[in-house]
Amino acid sequence: MYLVFTTNSFPWLTIFVVLPISAGSLIFFFPHRGNKVIRWYTICISILELLLMTYAFFYYFQLDDPLIQLTENYKWINCFDFYWRLGIDGLSLGPILLTGFITTLATLAAWPVTRDSRLFHFLMLAMYSGQIGLFSSQDLLLFFIMWELELIPVYLLLSMWGGKKRLYSATKFILYTAGGSVFLLIGALGIALYASNESTFNFETSANQSYPVALEILFYIGFLIAFAVKSPIIPLHTWLPDTHGEAHYSTCMLLAGILLKMGAYGLVRINMELLPHAHSTFSPWLIIVGAMQIIYAASTSSGQQNLKKRIAYSSVSHMGFIIVGICSISEMGLNGAILQIISHGFIGAALFFLAGTSYDRIRLVYLDEMGGMATLMPKIFTMFSILSLASLALPGMSGFFSELIVFFGIITDQKYLLMPKILITFVMAVGIILTPIYLLSMLRQMFYGYKLFNAPNYFDSGPRELFVLISILLPVISIGIYPDFVFSLSVDKVDTILSNFFYR
Repeated sequence: MYLVFTTNSFPWLTIFVVLPISAGSLIFFFPHRGNKVIRWYTICISILELLLMTYAFFYYFQLDDPLIQLTENYKWINCFDFYWRLGIDGLSLGPILLTGFITTLATLAAWPVTRDSRLFHFLMLAMYSGQIGLFSSQDLLLFFIMWELELIPVYLLLSMWGGKKRLYSATKFILYTAGGSVFLLIGALGIALYASNESTFNFETSANQSYPVALEILFYIGFLIAFAVKSPIIPLHTWLPDTHGEAHYSTCMLLAGILLKMGAYGLVRINMELLPHAHSTFSPWLIIVGAMQIIYAASTSSGQQNLKKRIAYSSVSHMGFIIVGICSISEMGLNGAILQIISHGFIGAALFFLAGTSYDRIRLVYLDEMGGMATLMPKIFTMFSILSLASLALPGMSGFFSELIVFFGIITDQKYLLMPKILITFVMAVGIILTPIYLLSMLRQMFYGYKLFNAPNYFDSGPRELFVLISILLPVISIGIYPDFVFSLSVDKVDTILSNFFYR
């Protein structure tokens, strides 16, 4: 159980959630031709939000007890007894900081967007509010509302600022995610209506609730479908490559860096924390699915000639490690999964930014048409190489420790027999071997050879682009050198979650 420190004296958490979308709505009152003003305004709002989050981060660590969470609880709709419940704990603090960091850099990456600039930047800020609201929700109904809030901005960003097949990819995205949201709503209503004393959507109350085995399994399946679409878990992943292949690269940064992590966060926050018995039942099968996903997506990525789709399938592969870590039901495995959420958020966003900036220069998206870019754009070549090595888990980078600890979580887990653990570990190891194959071949096709050697002069990365890349690279290296910084956020919360599996 958590001790609670209420922040009702000043609604900091509510300000976190409503500031981006409220400030974003003022954009429509700006002059029609004020694109530069709109861009700077959006960046300033994003930075202000990030500074407020940083303040909350330091305030959280000043608290003596690591099991204290910052909460706000307001009566929202009186006639239906709905509450506005927000909270920050060790599980949500990392994704919230990641959201603020990546969104701020994505707004800077979107500087070249000038068409319908007001709507574009408003949608980015609206996404910002939805994502922060979801990670800080302590109420199932509020969690669902925030889950839905980011769907419309993503759909519009895809359909209006995408590639030639943007309408197809946007429609596919909304059908998959909205379909999954139905199961999320049904599960939330089911848990609320089954509450013993009175109907409630409160996470804390639901965490102490026991359910009949069959009913808990039904709830678990409903939530699993919703989170499997967003994570994504095979076979509900097919929207992701099409979406990334057509979206503007600033949108891809938000999708890869934050949106995919919402599904993984939901698996821990709801499926694992609220439904531990069903999670114990499904975990062995989900571990198998996660291991298969690592190999399947890595193998599929090698066959993709579209640069952004290759990176998209690599994201699907890396999300497999998160699934395995969550379902290992071990301290090391779950901490590794949370570290992988943060690590891949940075690396995935950076790779899509690099893919987008490369396209801006050469106007090519297929790898078999590229070549010789290292001579023309040495800065992009250097950053692309470093971050690709980070993606393939080079020691000293954040991806190395996250994947290594997931491995340890499976190997040291006492709940599974030795032979199944060895097989799962072997399958995951094969996936790690496949990762350098598709990443290094991508670098070879893009940067080596002579196809573009005699092309017109291309300009290399400018100060804005280098700032974005270095800002992402620094935490990737910092976490790789000192991963305990992230573990210090989640370790106490992980112990609390795992205690449900032994004492509940």
